[in-house]
Order: sequence, then C-alpha cells, then structure tokens
Amino acid sequence: MKEKNGAWLLALAAMLCSIGGVCIRGVPWTPMAINGARNAIAACVTGLYLRARRRRLCWNSAVACGALSLALTTNLYVFSTKLAGAANAILLMYTAPIFVLLYLWLAKGQRPPRAAVAACALVFAGIGCFVADGLAAGTLLGNALGLASGVSYAGVFLVNTEPDGDAWSAYFFGQLAGAATGLPFVFAETDFSAGPVLCVLALGVFQLGLSYLLMAKGLAATPPVTASLVTAIEPLLTPVWVMLVYGEGMSSFALAGAALVLCSVVWYNAKGAARDAPERRAG
Repeated sequence: MKEKNGAWLLALAAMLCSIGGVCIRGVPWTPMAINGARNAIAACVTGLYLRARRRRLCWNSAVACGALSLALTTNLYVFSTKLAGAANAILLMYTAPIFVLLYLWLAKGQRPPRAAVAACALVFAGIGCFVADGLAAGTLLGNALGLASGVSYAGVFLVNTEPDGDAWSAYFFGQLAGAATGLPFVFAETDFSAGPVLCVLALGVFQLGLSYLLMAKGLAATPPVTASLVTAIEPLLTPVWVMLVYGEGMSSFALAGAALVLCSVVWYNAKGAARDAPERRAG
C-alpha cells in the first residue's frame, strides 16, 4: 500500500512537471535566466515547506550527487527545450530509466529484472511513436543536451539508493545551485511583462517546487526503476499542453504511442513491480 501511494505521488509530480515545455516556450529569456528564476522560486517553496515541517537538512556525498543531478537536469532541460523543442527535450530526458537500470546493475550488482527491462523497452517505444516526427527536427546540440539530461535525471531517482541519501536535502540544494548559476542572467533581460512573469512563477511554484516536494515524498516509498517509469507520463502530457495552448495538433501515431506508454506503466506497476523486490533500496 505504501508503494502504491508513493507511485500516485510521483504521478502527480509528473503532471505538475509536464507544464514545463509550454511555460518555457512562453518566456522570451535566455535558458540560464529562465532556469535561475524558476529555481530561486522553487527553493523558496521547498525551504518554506521544510521549515514548516521542521525537517533538518543534511550534507554528504550522496546528497551532493543528488543536488548536482538536479541542477544539471534543470539547466540541460531548458537549453534542450529552447534548441530542440519541448517534445524532443522531454523524450530525451526520459531515457533516464535505462541509466537507472545500468547503475543498479553495474554499481549495485542488481541484475535488471525482466519485467523492468520489458517495461522500459515498451515505454521508450511509445514515447518514440509519440514524438517521432519532431525528434528529427531538433538541432544536434539540442538533442545532445536532451540526452545528457537523461543521464543526470537518473541521479534524481537514485538519490535514495545510498543509506545516507536524503532527497529533501538534495533537491533543495540543487534548486539553490540552479538559482545561483542562473539568477545573474535575469538582470540582462528586458521583457518583464505579465505573460513571461506568470510563466516563470508557474515554473517555480508548480513545475519545479511542488512537483519535487511530491517526488521526494514518493521516492521514499518507491523503488527507483518504478519511479522513473511512473513519471514517464510527463512526456505524454507535455505536448498536450503545447497543443491546447499553441494549437499544435497530435497525430494518430502519437496517440497510439501515448496509449502504449500508459498501458506499459500500468502493467508494470500492477504485475512487474511486485516481482522486482530485489531492486528496492537499502535504508
């Protein structure tokens, strides 16, 4: 029951994260400025929550790796979105499950369960169908940065694999790092009209603030492979918001891919996760 509740929290976190593409597209700032502003707002949201819950922060190598993973992911994702488009960026970022599997296998000696490998393959196939037309249109640099964000995003899910890992601390320090590196670029911007400001606020409060609070809580009860698969609903919703706001249509091929991803995630959580107990984290 605890793991199912964690999966629901992660699904809600993914829904909040999915507004990233449409909001970033609505801000005519440089990627560094966007990322600095949204991280600064998110750090305030996270800090207020931690203070209200009287939760102490900790700092160690596991937390530092988690913080670095989040800071890299947020920066790389914004650059990739600007250069290659929202659909491309989110697709490439969601190569994360394969890097999670590789880390658990090579570093932890946990051989990937067949159900997890099958679910990953089906999820990738579905996401590939969903944005196949758009992937070729992205720039080489944008796609490369998107793939790099997939590597760093794997670290976001692996933060609790070490006994001294703490997702709350890692995400808060990661947001601070993102703010510190990006905020200076905000002062060079000139467009502070209502539209861009509201988009940045939405990015900070919901897409990077509340979503990662939910993710931290969900990860405490969910194995990393399961978590990375559950949150794969984000790349499905990201182009949906773009379609609704900017009027970009979705093909029947894309809708078939979306159905494949959803069915794969539901199948894995209903059947496969119960058999994949060895992947659970220590501590």
